[in-house]
Amino acid sequence: MALLQLPCQHDAVADTESADDVRRRASRASRIRPGARELAVLGLLYVAYSLVRVLASDDLVSAASHAADILHLEQMLHLDVERWLNDFFYAHHVLEVGASFYYAAAHYLVTPAVLFWLWRRHRAHYLGARRALAGASLVALALFLIVPTEPPRLFGGYHDLLALTADVGWWSTSASAPQGLGDLTNQLAAMPSMHVGWALWCALVVATCARSRILRIAGWAHPLLTALVVVGTGNHWILDAVVGAAIVLVAWTIYLGNQRPRLRWTNASHAT
Repeated sequence: MALLQLPCQHDAVADTESADDVRRRASRASRIRPGARELAVLGLLYVAYSLVRVLASDDLVSAASHAADILHLEQMLHLDVERWLNDFFYAHHVLEVGASFYYAAAHYLVTPAVLFWLWRRHRAHYLGARRALAGASLVALALFLIVPTEPPRLFGGYHDLLALTADVGWWSTSASAPQGLGDLTNQLAAMPSMHVGWALWCALVVATCARSRILRIAGWAHPLLTALVVVGTGNHWILDAVVGAAIVLVAWTIYLGNQRPRLRWTNASHAT
């Protein structure tokens, strides 16, 4: 009789293990599904962002007129430092190459990294921050369509540093597009500068969530360095950077007005 009971006991163990496997798979799926959904949403947003940039107006006459208006306003406000900064970068080859690498890489690496860090370590802030990023980007897309603008490097009288350093990097002579893909970017989608806008978003996220003083300093340094780079390389006017930053600040206030960034420089009691 004992021998007859063994298969039954084995079946019971197998059933138990099978139930445990089902629970583990369900638990794993419940952890993976939200992340997969977010990746899909962000992927669709980026595709839409890229498509609208490409489809934005290529009217050179309007773009030149808007650029001239921006420069005139900057001259009235004594903000027209583009030529001096562009010449300074051009005169120092190390700065010229370093700025080109930063322009072509940081924008596409730092923002996804901050998004991933936010998702993994500070989930409570993630949804509002992602909405602020998406909302600001949508406003920027509308301006790309409405206000095509020549960047300084196309306006005349400024050096196109990325074109001049294309032989040492992966970018083409058409802004930061990879070589061979220059036709897939709209070089008149310059107002506002979302290089600066996204960099400021990263700084706000890090300043809000990070407890490490070093991380917060690095976070604030990123948009400042980005602003210098986009202007110094001849890719944006000063007001492009100002408007990009303003759009992100408004979006942040709308979606995360109750979550203020840490502006103090002292260390907290724990690391990030």
